Amino acid sequence: MPDPEFLLLGDALWLEFVNTASTPPGEEALPNPGAYLRWTKAVKLESPPDAAGFAEAIRFRRTLLDLAHALNQGRNPPPSTIEALNSRLRGMEGREQLVRIGGAWRIRFAPNRPPSALEALARSAAQTLASPLAAVRRCANPECALFFVDDSPEQGRRWCSGSRCGLRGRFERRRRTRPAPLLADR
Repeated sequence: MPDPEFLLLGDALWLEFVNTASTPPGEEALPNPGAYLRWTKAVKLESPPDAAGFAEAIRFRRTLLDLAHALNQGRNPPPSTIEALNSRLRGMEGREQLVRIGGAWRIRFAPNRPPSALEALARSAAQTLASPLAAVRRCANPECALFFVDDSPEQGRRWCSGSRCGLRGRFERRRRTRPAPLLADR
Protein backbone atom coordinates (compact mmCIF):
# COMPACT_ATOMS: atom_id res chain seq x y z
CA MET A 1 0.00 0.00 0.00
CA PRO A 2 1.47 3.39 -0.96
CA ASP A 3 2.46 5.77 1.81
CA PRO A 4 -0.19 8.49 2.06
CA GLU A 5 2.27 11.17 3.16
CA PHE A 6 5.02 10.68 0.55
CA LEU A 7 4.83 10.18 -3.19
CA LEU A 8 6.95 7.06 -3.81
CA LEU A 9 7.28 5.88 -7.39
CA GLY A 10 9.15 2.66 -6.62
CA ASP A 11 12.24 4.00 -8.37
CA ALA A 12 15.87 4.17 -7.31
CA LEU A 13 16.02 5.02 -3.62
CA TRP A 14 18.23 8.09 -4.15
CA LEU A 15 15.77 9.54 -6.67
CA GLU A 16 12.90 8.95 -4.25
CA PHE A 17 14.90 11.14 -1.85
CA VAL A 18 15.69 13.77 -4.51
CA ASN A 19 12.00 13.91 -5.42
CA THR A 20 11.12 14.95 -1.86
CA ALA A 21 12.55 18.39 -2.72
CA SER A 22 9.50 19.22 -4.83
CA THR A 23 6.67 16.75 -4.47
CA PRO A 24 4.33 18.16 -5.81
CA PRO A 25 6.28 20.89 -7.63
CA GLY A 26 7.12 23.76 -5.35
CA GLU A 27 6.32 21.88 -2.14
CA GLU A 28 8.91 20.52 0.27
CA ALA A 29 8.03 16.98 1.42
CA LEU A 30 10.62 17.10 4.23
CA PRO A 31 10.07 20.47 5.91
CA ASN A 32 11.31 19.33 9.31
CA PRO A 33 13.24 16.57 11.10
CA GLY A 34 10.05 14.70 11.97
CA ALA A 35 9.07 14.44 8.30
CA TYR A 36 12.56 13.14 7.47
CA LEU A 37 12.26 10.45 10.16
CA ARG A 38 8.84 9.42 8.79
CA TRP A 39 10.26 9.31 5.25
CA THR A 40 13.13 7.01 6.29
CA LYS A 41 10.56 4.68 7.86
CA ALA A 42 8.32 4.84 4.76
CA VAL A 43 11.20 3.69 2.52
CA LYS A 44 12.39 1.15 5.12
CA LEU A 45 15.75 2.75 5.87
CA GLU A 46 17.63 2.71 9.15
CA SER A 47 16.16 5.80 10.78
CA PRO A 48 18.55 8.22 12.42
CA PRO A 49 18.52 7.93 16.22
CA ASP A 50 17.39 11.56 16.49
CA ALA A 51 16.68 14.60 14.38
CA ALA A 52 20.26 15.90 14.58
CA GLY A 53 21.16 14.58 11.12
CA PHE A 54 18.34 16.40 9.34
CA ALA A 55 20.44 19.36 8.13
CA GLU A 56 23.13 16.97 6.90
CA ALA A 57 20.52 14.92 5.03
CA ILE A 58 19.12 18.03 3.31
CA ARG A 59 22.66 19.09 2.28
CA PHE A 60 23.27 15.60 0.88
CA ARG A 61 19.94 15.80 -0.98
CA ARG A 62 21.18 18.99 -2.71
CA THR A 63 24.27 17.05 -3.83
CA LEU A 64 22.08 14.24 -5.16
CA LEU A 65 19.82 16.77 -6.88
CA ASP A 66 22.88 18.18 -8.69
CA LEU A 67 23.69 14.62 -9.78
CA ALA A 68 20.14 14.04 -11.07
CA HIS A 69 20.23 17.28 -13.08
CA ALA A 70 23.64 16.43 -14.57
CA LEU A 71 22.58 12.92 -15.60
CA ASN A 72 19.26 14.15 -17.00
CA GLN A 73 21.18 16.64 -19.18
CA GLY A 74 23.67 13.98 -20.33
CA ARG A 75 26.58 15.57 -18.46
CA ASN A 76 29.16 13.86 -16.29
CA PRO A 77 28.52 14.06 -12.56
CA PRO A 78 30.30 16.92 -10.81
CA PRO A 79 33.55 15.70 -9.17
CA SER A 80 32.31 17.03 -5.81
CA THR A 81 29.29 14.72 -6.10
CA ILE A 82 31.47 11.67 -6.72
CA GLU A 83 33.58 12.61 -3.71
CA ALA A 84 30.45 13.01 -1.56
CA LEU A 85 29.22 9.56 -2.63
CA ASN A 86 32.60 7.94 -2.03
CA SER A 87 32.84 9.62 1.35
CA ARG A 88 29.53 8.04 2.40
CA LEU A 89 30.46 4.67 0.93
CA ARG A 90 33.75 4.64 2.86
CA GLY A 91 31.74 4.61 6.07
CA MET A 92 30.17 1.25 5.23
CA GLU A 93 32.02 -1.56 6.96
CA GLY A 94 31.62 -5.07 5.65
CA ARG A 95 33.06 -7.76 3.47
CA GLU A 96 32.72 -9.26 0.03
CA GLN A 97 30.58 -12.39 -0.10
CA LEU A 98 30.09 -15.00 -2.81
CA VAL A 99 26.39 -15.53 -3.59
CA ARG A 100 24.46 -17.36 -6.29
CA ILE A 101 22.06 -15.10 -8.19
CA GLY A 102 20.01 -16.33 -11.11
CA GLY A 103 22.16 -19.42 -11.53
CA ALA A 104 25.42 -17.44 -11.67
CA TRP A 105 27.97 -16.74 -8.96
CA ARG A 106 28.43 -13.10 -8.02
CA ILE A 107 30.51 -11.24 -5.49
CA ARG A 108 28.40 -8.93 -3.37
CA PHE A 109 29.21 -6.54 -0.56
CA ALA A 110 27.73 -7.65 2.76
CA PRO A 111 27.67 -4.86 5.36
CA ASN A 112 28.46 -5.63 9.00
CA ARG A 113 25.51 -3.48 10.08
CA PRO A 114 22.47 -2.00 8.36
CA PRO A 115 23.59 1.06 6.42
CA SER A 116 22.59 4.47 7.70
CA ALA A 117 20.01 6.32 5.62
CA LEU A 118 22.66 8.47 3.92
CA GLU A 119 24.91 5.46 3.24
CA ALA A 120 21.98 3.63 1.63
CA LEU A 121 21.19 6.69 -0.49
CA ALA A 122 24.84 6.98 -1.58
CA ARG A 123 24.91 3.28 -2.50
CA SER A 124 21.71 3.63 -4.52
CA ALA A 125 23.16 6.59 -6.46
CA ALA A 126 26.43 4.71 -7.03
CA GLN A 127 24.51 1.69 -8.37
CA THR A 128 22.65 3.92 -10.82
CA LEU A 129 25.91 5.52 -12.00
CA ALA A 130 27.50 2.09 -12.41
CA SER A 131 24.62 0.68 -14.45
CA PRO A 132 25.23 0.98 -18.20
CA LEU A 133 21.51 0.54 -18.89
CA ALA A 134 20.14 3.19 -16.53
CA ALA A 135 19.45 6.75 -17.60
CA VAL A 136 18.13 9.42 -15.25
CA ARG A 137 15.30 11.41 -16.75
CA ARG A 138 13.01 14.19 -15.64
CA CYS A 139 9.29 13.72 -16.19
CA ALA A 140 8.08 15.10 -19.55
CA ASN A 141 5.10 16.74 -17.87
CA PRO A 142 6.11 20.43 -17.64
CA GLU A 143 4.15 20.72 -14.39
CA CYS A 144 6.07 17.84 -12.78
CA ALA A 145 9.58 18.09 -11.34
CA LEU A 146 10.14 14.39 -10.55
CA PHE A 147 13.13 12.34 -11.66
CA PHE A 148 13.14 8.64 -12.48
CA VAL A 149 15.51 5.95 -13.79
CA ASP A 150 14.74 4.88 -17.34
CA ASP A 151 16.13 1.37 -17.64
CA SER A 152 13.77 0.34 -20.42
CA PRO A 153 15.47 -1.36 -23.41
CA GLU A 154 14.72 1.53 -25.78
CA GLN A 155 15.15 4.18 -23.06
CA GLY A 156 11.96 5.81 -24.22
CA ARG A 157 10.21 6.28 -20.89
CA ARG A 158 8.91 9.84 -20.61
CA TRP A 159 6.78 9.97 -17.48
CA CYS A 160 7.53 9.66 -13.77
CA SER A 161 4.56 7.29 -13.52
CA GLY A 162 2.16 5.95 -16.10
CA SER A 163 -0.77 6.47 -13.77
CA ARG A 164 0.31 9.93 -12.61
CA CYS A 165 1.70 12.01 -15.47
CA GLY A 166 1.57 9.45 -18.27
CA LEU A 167 -2.20 9.27 -18.12
CA ARG A 168 -2.44 13.07 -18.27
CA GLY A 169 0.05 13.15 -21.15
CA ARG A 170 -1.84 10.54 -23.17
CA PHE A 171 -5.13 12.34 -22.52
CA GLU A 172 -3.66 15.69 -23.65
CA ARG A 173 -2.06 14.13 -26.75
CA ARG A 174 -5.39 12.53 -27.74
CA ARG A 175 -7.23 15.80 -27.15
CA ARG A 176 -4.78 17.73 -29.38
CA THR A 177 -4.75 15.14 -32.19
CA ARG A 178 -8.46 14.30 -32.26
CA PRO A 179 -10.05 15.70 -35.40
CA ALA A 180 -12.51 18.53 -34.93
CA PRO A 181 -16.13 17.41 -35.04
CA LEU A 182 -17.73 17.84 -38.42
CA LEU A 183 -20.62 20.24 -38.52
CA ALA A 184 -23.58 18.79 -40.37
CA ASP A 185 -24.99 20.83 -43.26
CA ARG A 186 -28.47 22.00 -42.50
